[in-house]
Amino acid sequence: MTRSSSLPSSPFLYPPTLFSRPAPLIFWPQTLAAMPAVTKVCCIGAGYVGGPTCAVIALKCPHIKVTIVDLNQSRIDAWNSPDYTLPIYEPGLEDVVRQARGRNLFFSTDIDGSIQEADLIFVSVNTPTKKSGVGAGFAADLNYVESATRRIAKVATSNKIVVEKSTVPCRTAESMRTILEANSSPNCRFDILSNPEFLAEGTAINDLFKPDRVLIGSLQTPEGITASDALVEIYANWVPKERILTVGLWSSELSKLAANAMLAQRISSINALSAICEATGANIDEVAHAVGYDSRIGPKFLRASVGFGGSCFQKDILNLVYLSESLHLPEVAAYWKQVVIMNEYQKRRFSKTVVDTLFNTITGKRIAVLGFAFKADTGDTRESPAITLVRDFLLEKAHVSIYDPQVEHTQIWEDLSEALPVVPLHSLQKQVHITSSALDCCKNAEAVVIATEWREFREIDWEAVYRGMNKPAFVFDGRLLIDAQKLRSIGFKVTVIGRGERL
Repeated sequence: MTRSSSLPSSPFLYPPTLFSRPAPLIFWPQTLAAMPAVTKVCCIGAGYVGGPTCAVIALKCPHIKVTIVDLNQSRIDAWNSPDYTLPIYEPGLEDVVRQARGRNLFFSTDIDGSIQEADLIFVSVNTPTKKSGVGAGFAADLNYVESATRRIAKVATSNKIVVEKSTVPCRTAESMRTILEANSSPNCRFDILSNPEFLAEGTAINDLFKPDRVLIGSLQTPEGITASDALVEIYANWVPKERILTVGLWSSELSKLAANAMLAQRISSINALSAICEATGANIDEVAHAVGYDSRIGPKFLRASVGFGGSCFQKDILNLVYLSESLHLPEVAAYWKQVVIMNEYQKRRFSKTVVDTLFNTITGKRIAVLGFAFKADTGDTRESPAITLVRDFLLEKAHVSIYDPQVEHTQIWEDLSEALPVVPLHSLQKQVHITSSALDCCKNAEAVVIATEWREFREIDWEAVYRGMNKPAFVFDGRLLIDAQKLRSIGFKVTVIGRGERL
């Protein structure tokens, strides 16, 4: 998106300027008329959040025109494809798009036109962790948010409600408001809301149909509350109003980071215990089951694994770490950083277990990796533990076969090239073979590593797998997926994460 040069420097350099002293908020008293009902919605960003969220809004609100826009022509073409070959895989999404597309749901690259006609604009663009500059490795890169905000300010000629849908640092709305005020047309008012998403990939459509809560943050002014009410009325078309929570703008922004940090904390906690289980002979399944019976704790997110992945958990925790350091809270930063450290340790520990078990070397051996997505029922590979595992195996000079039922082969090559930037692609392709089935993946392998909990991996013909493998044949279950005793009876040497061998 085109950047404006109206502002001398970016207001999105949030530490320390953004948090040192809250900037004064400026309003437009000449335009305090009540916000009319929303009839046209624009979503900037046609990715994992914007696409499903606004498709469901269109389905549930047939009286509202919803247009999802993106600069990426190929992505928009996929959303508009006649055979519904959508750019992302999410169970139930195709059915939603089939019902609403062409009726009141539209996908377009006409960003300016969609901004101009919209009453409400969702900003749902990527906010990856910065790779260079101030805060590299921790802070969120808000370049796309800033670009989208500048585009809105430049194009809009009427009052708009602008909604943060992307995960952003606390008080980002203040920076967005600064840009909008400095670049807006005369008598054009912008009300900014925060409406973070709490979707889990693989269940996103059900999460949207029946959310635990919808969170809407606004400035606690008459104008902010009026804008909040307009968004409440959209969600109230299918979400019970008692599940729509309205809070302050800054609380809403922080709540998203807090929710993901606490969920990831539970995963790292149970994974830390899985290491103790392996060393003592305890069973992490039994420990988690017993702990989860405590009503104060509950059973969710207590399933040990090779580690968490996805676009949110690590990014949001690192964002929280950076925020804490910017606020001069080093102990708080260190506390949350340990969640990520434990996650990385779990992945390293698992790959080392594979090497140690295979007689301390996997050089020249074939390792079959089942699953490349960060979790089942999605094609998303961002921060997938499988990437780390495959990288470690390749550095040990192993040959690796990979199978995943949803991840595109081009995405796998892209991820591995990024994980091993000094290794040319043609060299990677000599060591890595991507297959079209689980059985092909396991053929002539010394070991099978289960990296993603796809249901089909439970139903593999393991006797056929065993016949096609080199002996002894090893299975390493990083997802607590298989019946270990059944596989041992076939002849496999089985290692399951979080289960010790001591009696």
